[in-house]
Amino acid sequence: MLSRIAESLFWIGRYIERSDGTARILDVHLQLLLEDPWIEEDLACRSLLSVMGSSVPEDKTLTRQDVLAILAVDRTHPASIAYSLGAARENARRAREIVSTELWECLNTTRARMPRRVSSEKVHEFFGWIRERAALAVGIIESATSRDETWQFFTLGRSIERADMTARLLATRSLTEASGPSWTTILRSCGAYEAYLRTYRGVPSARNAAEFLLLDRLFPRSVMFSVMRAEECLRELEPRSERVGVSDQAQRLLGRIRSQLEYRPIAEILEDLPGQMDAVQTSTSSASEAIRQRYFPTQADPIWMGESQ
Repeated sequence: MLSRIAESLFWIGRYIERSDGTARILDVHLQLLLEDPWIEEDLACRSLLSVMGSSVPEDKTLTRQDVLAILAVDRTHPASIAYSLGAARENARRAREIVSTELWECLNTTRARMPRRVSSEKVHEFFGWIRERAALAVGIIESATSRDETWQFFTLGRSIERADMTARLLATRSLTEASGPSWTTILRSCGAYEAYLRTYRGVPSARNAAEFLLLDRLFPRSVMFSVMRAEECLRELEPRSERVGVSDQAQRLLGRIRSQLEYRPIAEILEDLPGQMDAVQTSTSSASEAIRQRYFPTQADPIWMGESQ
């Protein structure tokens, strides 16, 4: 597979997952700001923008409408939903010879129907539409793509982004600990509430809910499941031939963060949840860069191949 095609597939997976994850985080926190009059809105909005990796304006008081404008409908802001959907569509265009007609039409239609503003009373409906469109795109890939390199690169990108977005969602839980979203709300935002009840059979507690979203090996949105899926994709793309250790840098980084989460008591993780989630985000970012350098370097020096004498 050409490196440019592999790169496009990787980023289609990442951008689709990023739009879905951002919609889930914003849905939870903007609804919380609307319902709880005691939250200091400016501070909460600044903290949310910071967690999402966006620059925070210093010269104005922020409101939930500002956050919605920046992270949802701004087509030029790299962390926004609109930007992610546009980038996914552009990468699908670049890989048109590989991308199925159904996926191309899905991404193209979603991008075309993306609104430029969302009224306050339709915010929840808008985020639900984003989740549905992301689920449709992923469903097309899952149901109609051979489990070859095409699927591996798409799933690799999606898994790395999902680990990052789940870590961000957990990090936002500690922004305003006293009045932040309940663990039930966090679980519902991930579509994890029913799965959690089947696993723990009780009202969500901080320890059990964090453990489920971080370490559960069977739930698809947990950090552990996502990291393990990314590792599996890397092993499939380049089966390991070494008899000792792992030479692939991305696998090393993912394996390291998986081990740190897997063998550390959940109580210790909860004591410094923002710090631990920052470590997950740093590892996924470094792994993504290692994957770029390994599979689709963009600045490789040209080599002159002269005629043989």
